[in-house]
Amino acid sequence: MAARALKIATFNINGITARLPHLLEWLAREKPDVVALQELKALDTAFPRAALEQAGYGSRWIGQASWNGVAVLARGQVPEEVRRGLPWDRGDTQSRYLEVDAHGLRVCGLYLPNGNPQPGPKFDYKLKWFARLIRHARKLAESAQPVVMLGDFNVVPTDEDIYDPKGWRKDALLQPESRAAWFKLLDLGWTDALRAIHGDARIYTFWDYFRQHYERDRGLRIDHLLLNAALAPRLRDAGVDRWVRGLPKASDHAPTWIKLAR
Repeated sequence: MAARALKIATFNINGITARLPHLLEWLAREKPDVVALQELKALDTAFPRAALEQAGYGSRWIGQASWNGVAVLARGQVPEEVRRGLPWDRGDTQSRYLEVDAHGLRVCGLYLPNGNPQPGPKFDYKLKWFARLIRHARKLAESAQPVVMLGDFNVVPTDEDIYDPKGWRKDALLQPESRAAWFKLLDLGWTDALRAIHGDARIYTFWDYFRQHYERDRGLRIDHLLLNAALAPRLRDAGVDRWVRGLPKASDHAPTWIKLAR
């Protein structure tokens, strides 16, 4: 009997306290093996470790009051923490990066800065944070260890990744500098898993709350899973669990996943 594929997912939950029932329902139905969460919007002490343990998941997390916050969950085990936060800026206190080992993989969960409004200090911070990520990602890309870097990158890579590029042209997610940084990251040797599986097909991971954009499928692709050269040959499938976005009072993101050969 063939071994079940390893399912790895990223999910910007947009508030883990408010949307814990959605998370637990999704975990029970889809049974991902590893999950990177973003926008916990909760202090460390408010993270629902016990509820997740009851659901069969160990976890590591970095909280922050009201904003940001990332976590990595692993089915049937507790992830081994490797790094919290990117190097090269000790003054950066925003909770955006967590690196762990789980199920034989190095898992790098991240929440890249949004950068709006631009131009301005928030966009400058986005680009500086992105530069630090690229610097750190170089060794991971070259590692013989299988590595997945996943999360909400807050970058729409091309005009094919958004329903209305003209209407969003001034947004930080579409700026030439943001896109240039994205492709500089890929050029280190990372594989964009969704594109590797789906080619040029339109596929979205985020639908904002305005004008029934989810119901009308007016979305963006900003949640990404990148695989280093050691892991990319194991890629078998990729997709989006869109049904989660359709739940009452849902996050504006849907869980985005890959399946890997074991």
